This record gives sequence, C-alpha cells and structure tokens, in this order.
Amino acid sequence: MSKAEKTKEYIVEKTAPIFNKKGFAGTSLSDMTEATGLTKGSIYGNFANKDEVALASFDYNLRKMRTYINAEEDKAKTVKEKLMIRTKLFGKERPIAYPEGGCPLLNTGPEADDTHPALKARVADAIESWKQRTIRMIEEGISNKEISPDTNPGQAALTIISMIQGAIFVARTTGKREYGESVMEVTRKYIQSL
Repeated sequence: MSKAEKTKEYIVEKTAPIFNKKGFAGTSLSDMTEATGLTKGSIYGNFANKDEVALASFDYNLRKMRTYINAEEDKAKTVKEKLMIRTKLFGKERPIAYPEGGCPLLNTGPEADDTHPALKARVADAIESWKQRTIRMIEEGISNKEISPDTNPGQAALTIISMIQGAIFVARTTGKREYGESVMEVTRKYIQSL
C-alpha cells in the first residue's frame, strides 16, 4: 500500500465514526482535522471534497458492520437462526457490533434522503443487498423445508428488515431500549412463524 493509500485509509478510519454520529451536514472540516490530526490541505489533498470523505466513511462503516454480521450468520446452524442474528441487538446476547455511532443505514438514510443523492443511493444499495441476502436465506429455508413453501421470500425479507430498522429507530429516538426489544421479540416470533 502506498503512502497516499495509507493516508486515505487513515482519514476514513478516523472520520467514519464522526460521520456515523453527526451525519453529513453535522460533520465539519474542523471535526475531520481534529480527529485525524491532519491539516485541511492534507485531507483535501487525498479527497476532492467532503462528499468523497463521507461516501468513503459510509462504505467503511457498512463494511465493518457487514463483516461482523455475516460472520455471525455463517456460524448459525439453521436458516431461522441466521435470520435471528440481527434481532438480538437489545438482548443479553448481543452479537451485533455496530460501528461507533450505531447502524450506518439508519444514521445515514434519513438525512441523505433529501440532502445527498449519492449517500442516499449507497444506503438504498445496502438495503437492497440486505434484502437479496435475506431472500436467499429464506429460499434456502423453503428448499430444506425449514420455512413454509407458502412464504413469499421478498415480502418476508422486507418485513424483517423493516421490523429490525423500526425497532432501532424507536428505541434510539425515545431512549427506551425496552421498546426496541419489544419489537425485536415480535420480529423473532414472525421469523419462527415462517
């Protein structure tokens, strides 16, 4: 890896938690220079603008989250156990290691919806990827008779995703983890019912 590549990686590693906590609009150049210890010139010598840093930071946070979740899903023995991994966010068994600041999809999506088309597209792609991975799991479960053949994989995948993201949103917005756990409990029952 060249020195320039190492510097870019360092900038992303140090700014990713800030973008994930404060969002695109809330993250200032001062935040970036303070976190990295670099000058404005050093940051913009490696990235054309704040947009590029934000996109690279989102990708970094998403990759970090996916790597952990995929590894946990790969350890599960059944399809339903794989589908349950993301529902354990609030329980005593917390296999989810979200990047600092929480879920990058939930943190980035609402802000980017009206303000940053490129970030919005990245979040949409990430949700679509999650949906496709979930559909493949459900189809595997139907194939091995673990899941009812009457299940619509696309509909079930979107329902699971919406329930999980909704649980996180409600818990974080209200500050009441028990609300999130309540929704996750219903999500687990839904997965068991498939």
